Amino acid sequence: MNRVSLVVPPYPPARHHGDPEVSAWLKRGDDSPDHDSFGLVQYRYLADQTDTGGDYGLYRVDLAAGAGGPGPHFHRAMSEAFFVLSGTIELYDGTDWKTGGPQDFLYVPPGGIHGFRNVADEPASILMIFAPGRPGSTISKGWPRWVS
Repeated sequence: MNRVSLVVPPYPPARHHGDPEVSAWLKRGDDSPDHDSFGLVQYRYLADQTDTGGDYGLYRVDLAAGAGGPGPHFHRAMSEAFFVLSGTIELYDGTDWKTGGPQDFLYVPPGGIHGFRNVADEPASILMIFAPGRPGSTISKGWPRWVS
């Protein structure tokens, strides 16, 4: 008989050894985009590598109706994941373009071919996370180069 272990592995080693501190911060959802591609695709760097000590980068991407998006590409140094907030997004999983809607999630390990685009008649928004983090500014500096 197979048994499932309910023992949860321990957390990683502590990284903060001092007293509790006031260090949380809030970024407002109505802040101006950090990168705006002619109003078609807007990137908001919610937290980049400098904000998270290199752990991850979290970005909100708002795509206008029919805005398209980056075609198939890959990253050698990081994983990437997408979470659809609103609208309809086509997500490339390395084999096919799949339609994703609110609450859908796509995970891409390092080296995994992927892409995203909005070909629908309505705007869409996604959360995009990179781990480990990367500076948000490198996205716009490398435009339109999508392979890192």
